[in-house]
Amino acid sequence: MTPVPLTALKDRYMPSSTPHAGWEDEELAAACLAGHAAGWNALIEKYKGLIYSIPLRYGLSQEDAEDVFQDVCVLLYEHLDALRDAGAVRGWLARVAANESYRKKKGLARVSGSETPDVPDPSGNAPEWLAESERQQMIRERIGQLSPRCRDMVRMLFYEDPPRAYQDVARTLGLAVGSIGFIRGRCLRQLERLLKAAGL
Repeated sequence: MTPVPLTALKDRYMPSSTPHAGWEDEELAAACLAGHAAGWNALIEKYKGLIYSIPLRYGLSQEDAEDVFQDVCVLLYEHLDALRDAGAVRGWLARVAANESYRKKKGLARVSGSETPDVPDPSGNAPEWLAESERQQMIRERIGQLSPRCRDMVRMLFYEDPPRAYQDVARTLGLAVGSIGFIRGRCLRQLERLLKAAGL
């Protein structure tokens, strides 16, 4: 099973700034359980890239990946209060998304009468790439902690397909073309510090 390129996630799967963007999972879970809609929005915003990336890993279409996303969100809503460790939300979501993706893939094969797809059953040992999906999620979280300008620049230069030309980045961000390389380096150093602090 081939890795999903970052560009496959598109803009809507990338981190963005929300009122609770800097909150830890425990804080977000508490806000959700207290009935705060903004907490739910922030939690879903934080993990949408992780959730979407897993059905794409299973080879599902964009439409089917959206179905899996909806199912996982419903399951999170139903089971969040039962999670013994709110800090384990990332791993729980990854596992549930894998289970739902596997179920969806098998169901589509049955409906079409095609041969059962050769995909890993996550109910046993988790696929090796699942840990990498969680790592990519942690990277997205750190990108979300960058300043708005750095976050937008990283998205345009590294997450869009094809990457934006410096001239386009400069025009979009209202910067001089000659300053893009310098600011890019500063943003990447900022991201590197965040990643090191997270043990990545």
